Amino acid sequence: MDLKALHKRHVLTPWVAQAPLDPPMVVRGEGVWLYDQEGRRYLDLSAGLVAVNLGHAHPRMVRAIAEQAGVLAYAAPSLFHDKRALLAKALSDISPWPEGGRVFFTPSGAEANEDALKFVRHLTGRPKVLAAYRSFHGGTHGAAALTGENRRWPAEPAIPGVVHFFAPYPYRSPFYTEDPKEEARRALEHLERVLLHEDPRRVAAIFLEPVVGSNGVILYPEGYLEGVRALCDRHGILLVFDEVMTGFGRVGAAFAAERFGVVPDLITFAKGVTSAYVPLGGVLVREGLARHFDETPLPTGHTYSGHPLAVAAGLAALRTYQEEGIFARVRAMEGFFLEALKDLARHHPLIGDVRGLGAFYALELVRDRETKEPLSPWHGPFSPPMAALLKALLQEGVYLLAKHNILVVAPPLTIAEAEFLEGLERLSRALRRVEVEAL
Repeated sequence: MDLKALHKRHVLTPWVAQAPLDPPMVVRGEGVWLYDQEGRRYLDLSAGLVAVNLGHAHPRMVRAIAEQAGVLAYAAPSLFHDKRALLAKALSDISPWPEGGRVFFTPSGAEANEDALKFVRHLTGRPKVLAAYRSFHGGTHGAAALTGENRRWPAEPAIPGVVHFFAPYPYRSPFYTEDPKEEARRALEHLERVLLHEDPRRVAAIFLEPVVGSNGVILYPEGYLEGVRALCDRHGILLVFDEVMTGFGRVGAAFAAERFGVVPDLITFAKGVTSAYVPLGGVLVREGLARHFDETPLPTGHTYSGHPLAVAAGLAALRTYQEEGIFARVRAMEGFFLEALKDLARHHPLIGDVRGLGAFYALELVRDRETKEPLSPWHGPFSPPMAALLKALLQEGVYLLAKHNILVVAPPLTIAEAEFLEGLERLSRALRRVEVEAL
């Protein structure tokens, strides 16, 4: 049976035209490697979709899921469940709030953002929310409305009440400056102007990825997140951090809120909470807000909220992160990751910018470093050189997440230095194969 033909005939692949697709048929994973049906292996330099933080087939994760499946594979969300309680307590313990918080579990990050949207409107009685243009919060209708980039367009007309603003992007400043301090100042001035035009008394929350994810792994200039927090406090607006990608060690801490020392009111999460072994997301709500629901019915629910297999996987993942010292390991390796990527850039003129922290980086690809002309456009299909690069990467045995003209380098947090360097050497060979024609 030709499984690739079967897959192409019957499966719809997200976000792309179906006809040109020809990826490998992966059937197995081990550590940082994926294996196709012919036994060829691919270094997973993006941890899937920035999700498989513990690598593939981690024995502790496999064992926890199997054990839970043999005990109880489903329990209605209206019932209490032991692993739900333990995971929620563990998440509260690593939250940025001294008083802790409570968790509403969802099947995915998109649904977590949808439910956070309901929560902030319910808690404040205000109809509007703000989110950044260069952002992705999910593909469902409400999460797509929060999303600022082109994956929002198919969901339009979107739900009402979502207003977008420009956030800092130092490499391509929307505020016409190359000074990071000035970038932060102008961005905060812009945000406050948007708020005033929308009436801050009608704004329930601001949603932000504390590090922009698939749209470029953009780090905000120092002072920006602190300034957003101050604006929210001034106007009684809730601050929601979308930590679907940044959570669970990706930036070298439990959450980016901890890494940057800026405390939001709600955190949405998914991906790394189970190392993507079982779909699970959630909204972590600080206790002072969650207490509201002690006497008021919670305004949302899902059949698979806190699914036993998922929360068992989540509990195993959190214990593994803690007992294996994964978060500290990422912080210790941060300099190695960044210097290795900068060294790669020194040998490849296609790389216009290297940025990131922890184990979360972007290579922004350009035709010309002076003009910063992107190798591929911000919207629409990949340019021929970008498509050729992605094909060359697979031929070299590397999987990398790509968006626009960005390569997202975000390996499993368990990757060894030698494995990372091998991945970069394969990436270097792929870049050389397309640079002659692209430049």
